[in-house]
Amino acid sequence: MQLTFINTLLYAIVPALALVVRDGSSAPIIDLGYAQYQGTTDSATNVTGLLGIRYADPPTGIFRWQAPRAPSNVTGVQQAITQPPQCNQAGSGTSPTNPLPDPGAGSNVKRAALATSEDCLFLNVFFPGSVVPSEPLPVVFWIHGGGYLAGSASGQNGADLVRESGNSVIAVVIQYRLGLFGFLPGTKVKEGGALNAGLLDQDFALQWVQQHISKFGGDPTKVTIWGESAGAGSVLQHVIARDGQTDPPLFRGAITSSTFLPSQYAFNDPVPEFLYSEVVNQANCNTTDDTLACLRGADGANLQNINTQINRAGFFGTFVIVPVVDGDFITQRATEALKQGKVNGQALLAVTNTHEGNAFVNQSTGSTVDVAQYASGLFPGFGDSEGTAAAQAYADVGTPLDQVNAIMGESIFICPTYFLLSAFAGRGFKAEFAIPPGGHGEDVNFYFPTNGVPAFNNSAFVASFADSFLAFVKDQDPNAKFNEADITPAWSLFNTSNTEMLFNRTEDGQPDIRSITTDVGVLARCSFWANMSALTAQ
Repeated sequence: MQLTFINTLLYAIVPALALVVRDGSSAPIIDLGYAQYQGTTDSATNVTGLLGIRYADPPTGIFRWQAPRAPSNVTGVQQAITQPPQCNQAGSGTSPTNPLPDPGAGSNVKRAALATSEDCLFLNVFFPGSVVPSEPLPVVFWIHGGGYLAGSASGQNGADLVRESGNSVIAVVIQYRLGLFGFLPGTKVKEGGALNAGLLDQDFALQWVQQHISKFGGDPTKVTIWGESAGAGSVLQHVIARDGQTDPPLFRGAITSSTFLPSQYAFNDPVPEFLYSEVVNQANCNTTDDTLACLRGADGANLQNINTQINRAGFFGTFVIVPVVDGDFITQRATEALKQGKVNGQALLAVTNTHEGNAFVNQSTGSTVDVAQYASGLFPGFGDSEGTAAAQAYADVGTPLDQVNAIMGESIFICPTYFLLSAFAGRGFKAEFAIPPGGHGEDVNFYFPTNGVPAFNNSAFVASFADSFLAFVKDQDPNAKFNEADITPAWSLFNTSNTEMLFNRTEDGQPDIRSITTDVGVLARCSFWANMSALTAQ
């Protein structure tokens, strides 16, 4: 299981080191006011890429855990031809029990050798051709996954999205502060800094797009944000940001591939305060009067080691340091905001995979796992009665291992997607990616083939699945086909009888793309999780 778990997560955590723009003709110089950048045009794809554009000043030293700041002016033309350093990384939890306190009272993945830094607020931009498009094009804004602990802009090649769109979109791929550098919680951070700094980085990059994307040929009024896993969770955060009243709007459409919604506590709940105290103690800042100032002066390498250790100690397959309800950018639990319909954006395309949870459950425990105990370990707010209720809700799913796989997958990925769809009634489309085995992250290579060969490398399927996303980016409707190879049938809105589009294959290796109705058992279990959301902190 260990090797399978690592391989499954590589898509989000290991940067694709081979992902560079090929040598090609000279690209235009883009003047952003604070700096000028020049990338290169790939002669094979005729896509121009500019890599490592700085969108904010370094968040280091006294600027740790502060909101991002506008980049400083630099002179000369900056050659945007190499991938930027990735933000400091960490892995998921490995513990068989949850070390976090009761809020009511995996494997540490190895990563390839790419430079890491706190100075990592960069983005990549891709546009079709060797000159800036004369007619403004829709923009797709990609947010990488990795559990809010890992991933980078180098992990997905935005040129793939440009190519799949028929050279009719601009792609922006960003990175943001991760782990304790991006999501250190607690009252002290609230009082002396900025909570959810990683989300604020993303928000700042969206503002950068509004200000600058027209210089690359993009239309700032036609931005769609898209992410996978924690990237999709980030999309959810921006959908509910500022009570759904972001003004001016930063995007019109939202796409979520495997929405990720782990427990998101209030910043001053016991779990976030415990995490802050752990960081302070391990950094030897517990004897100072101003612990946050001490952390800002701490050695970055030591903080990174603490980042790694704290996250590794988490419950198996979970991600410990994640967004919190900060009272400003995120004002309440996501399920409450969605229930109230407080959302940014005009339209939604949401995709889940059939077996989202398996990669995050220790499959070697199949003969010993206790379902009720597992549920209580996954959510520290659960007591014995809630754990038992969860086990009863999943009693008909299959073996105990099947049940805990489903608990992980549905509670944290699948059900939050349906909660999100409910807030976009009449404006949302739903898909299920089911190419066997249908695990978390196995859809990524279909829209980022530079990452690797898709598991079902059928040209009609690949065109239909990948192009549905780009059709939505262009027209906010996956039915707005632009590729004759797209065989997807008419796609109804989700609120039309809980209609979804299934993307699967037949036993004899042919595409199986058709409308289905959401399984009533899944919806019933999602109702259970909705009723438990105060205790799961979702």
